Amino acid sequence: MDVEKLANEQFEQIKRGSIEIIEEKELKEKIKESIKTGKPLTIKAGFDPTAKDLHLGHT
Repeated sequence: MDVEKLANEQFEQIKRGSIEIIEEKELKEKIKESIKTGKPLTIKAGFDPTAKDLHLGHT
């Protein structure tokens, strides 16, 4: 298993549709640790990043 390759693939999925990710290096390290330990990585975005649009409500 190539941890680096898997981590990069997962990072690209997380990054898809994002304008900015703070501390990319730290996030990549957390992804690698998740792969190595088999423990799922929880990411809280507050919205569905896979949705085609985002409703902001009454702003």
